Amino acid sequence: CNGMSEIALCALDDIPDGGSAGFVAALGERRAAVFAVRQGDTVFVYENSCPHIGSPLDSMARGFLNDDETHIECDTHGALFEIEDGVCISGPCAGDVLSAVATEVRDGKVFVIAA
Repeated sequence: CNGMSEIALCALDDIPDGGSAGFVAALGERRAAVFAVRQGDTVFVYENSCPHIGSPLDSMARGFLNDDETHIECDTHGALFEIEDGVCISGPCAGDVLSAVATEVRDGKVFVIAA
């Protein structure tokens, strides 16, 4: 046994292409709020906690992306993060990084890989 486990998070089609969606996922022994951003058949998943003060990124229920859907945006103080790596490029936590969740897309489903 390699100590890794995978859990189906959602169907790929549960996330609009170019959009985002929030979920609760089992990450090892704990459950955490996460969100996924889809770009075609690629999905990026992060814990739903801003590195600035730990608040959820979607506190105003607008979703997780800015209006142009080019960056992840925290509703609380407007921090912007790169979709591909979670690096904050603007706002009060510039240079910090969202906590990424390992995922795999297979057979039309998104799986979370937990150590």
